[in-house]
Amino acid sequence: MASHTITLNLPETVYEQIQQAAETARRPVNDVLVEAIAAVAPVVNTASDHLRAALAHMAYLNDAALWQAARTTMPPEQRARLATLHDKQQYISLTPEEQAEEQALLRLYRETLLVRAQAAVLLKQRGYDVFDPEQFTPLV
Repeated sequence: MASHTITLNLPETVYEQIQQAAETARRPVNDVLVEAIAAVAPVVNTASDHLRAALAHMAYLNDAALWQAARTTMPPEQRARLATLHDKQQYISLTPEEQAEEQALLRLYRETLLVRAQAAVLLKQRGYDVFDPEQFTPLV
């Protein structure tokens, strides 16, 4: 992806906030600024744009909140319902209502995976061993 260089004049207090966030995240100030700008850049109001912004905002979460996000799973009832719909779809067609429900549950599952993955990446960048089974919980 192409990048563009710009000069940005920030008030001292804003720069200090960005610098502190970068130090906390152990990342370069430039990376934190790019993520912050990307998160608030004008976007078309679609679910994927909101998800992209939410994932970018995760960089500002503290370690405890990231660990919680990394362990997030779909509720067991929703996982079971999605499995039931997939099983049913193997043998007979789903009704339009069931298809809509299946698509919504599948979207939730994918979003849950993305949140877990982003949290794991951020924790790894902060020096945590996200593959340590005592710290990280499997998806199911």
